[in-house]
Amino acid sequence: MSELGLPISLCCLSTLAMEERPLEGQDREPVKSLYGTTLEHCQQMIDKSLANNTKVKFLKESLEKAGCPVKKKLIQAKECNASFSGGFLPNEGIIVCSNHLILQDEVDQVLIHELIHAYDHCRAANLEWSNCAHHACSEIRAANLSGDCHYKRELLRGYSELRGHHQDCVRRRTMLSVMANPHCSSQAIVKEAIDSVWQICYKDTEPFDRVP
Repeated sequence: MSELGLPISLCCLSTLAMEERPLEGQDREPVKSLYGTTLEHCQQMIDKSLANNTKVKFLKESLEKAGCPVKKKLIQAKECNASFSGGFLPNEGIIVCSNHLILQDEVDQVLIHELIHAYDHCRAANLEWSNCAHHACSEIRAANLSGDCHYKRELLRGYSELRGHHQDCVRRRTMLSVMANPHCSSQAIVKEAIDSVWQICYKDTEPFDRVP
């Protein structure tokens, strides 16, 4: 199985368009993606992002400097079975889910998020995506550095608390992503994994000098 229908070496999934299901004890209504675009249009947006988006180009260059060149064929538009907007699969590359995205900004965000995972996979020789702490670290970095948790995006998701919103968002979205890993399906295990790496991984802004 693959193309985000799940297994194969499942690793990191973008939750931009996935349902933000309430965790235990929460009553928040889930946010759902109700639209999508064609494979052709999605691929055009991917190409535009690779050519024009400043963060995407910087991450691509950073991967090349780290010895992991990003070939165009490694970033593909696909129709995905699961409710995710994209994912990084170590043996396949980056997948962008056309049936959950329609805007250029959404495709940009997916690519930025997944390229951060690709960068982590490139620079860390001992990274094991089946290890919940390793996966949590990369998700913390991706949520923190990609712009996923910009306050405007949080407002659109229905989160209006501004004080401390960024760290709360990073933790929440890391929890959602890591719990999709079949090796880390327990909320208690994922929370422990996040807590164990939080201080180091939240402060790690490579390849950026600081949080963009």
